[in-house]
Amino acid sequence: MSVRAKKHLGQHFLTDENIAKKIADTLTEQNYSNVLEIGPGMGVLTKYLLEKKPRVTVLELDSESVTYLQDTFPVEHFKLDTSKDKFQIIEGDFLKQNLQQIFNGESVAIIGNFPYNISTQIVFKAIENRDIVPEFSGMFQKEVAQRIAEKKGSKAYGILSVIAQAFYDVEYLFTVPPTVFNPPPKVDSGVMRMIRKENYTLPVNEKLFIRVVKTAFNQRRKMLRSSLKSMNLSDNLKQDPIFAMRPEQLSVQEFIELTDKIASHGDRNNERTS
Repeated sequence: MSVRAKKHLGQHFLTDENIAKKIADTLTEQNYSNVLEIGPGMGVLTKYLLEKKPRVTVLELDSESVTYLQDTFPVEHFKLDTSKDKFQIIEGDFLKQNLQQIFNGESVAIIGNFPYNISTQIVFKAIENRDIVPEFSGMFQKEVAQRIAEKKGSKAYGILSVIAQAFYDVEYLFTVPPTVFNPPPKVDSGVMRMIRKENYTLPVNEKLFIRVVKTAFNQRRKMLRSSLKSMNLSDNLKQDPIFAMRPEQLSVQEFIELTDKIASHGDRNNERTS
């Protein structure tokens, strides 16, 4: 039995065993007791994950793939000495899952050959659940993987770069050609890894930080005094030299400092009007 790749699900099945093992080996197996694979397809990566110590959960939306996985990797063949199974298969959409409930608040590393059409949403959801996700690695469209890992000063540096790197150390690992997929995509793929920072809470309001980053990059060619105009900044605050910069010139730390300046200025305005 094999599974037919479905275009509407963005499926491109990896066929190279060496690359599958190399992706599985990007996991450090440190600081977590579970691994969640998103979109396992025909299980080329799954088999190598099952060789590792953490418990493995696979989450698959395609019912045909779920049936294939159930036949190929019978859950009852994978047991631990404890009351928990080594392996479980969940049918569903990752973006609609409650990870806290699935893993009962236990730590989980996320991995996968991610569908290109929802890959950035997958990253944002992992970041939202970072209190239980110490590690995240996998394969994306190459330019997306590079964008997540990009540093300031590049045209590829943007919203995803800043928000991911605010909470995780990000590393672009290697490139994968289209020829090792069935069907082959039209672009190269890239594998990257994110390891949660020791201190993964921000010293500023997180919602404001994300709003500042998104608002700034929505008009990335403009200086911050113009791109952040909708935040009703005072003329006095906009005299700060940082507002003469463009968003791609700011490091993650400088975005944190910018958020702090905006928050502090807002607090002072509230004090004067109260």
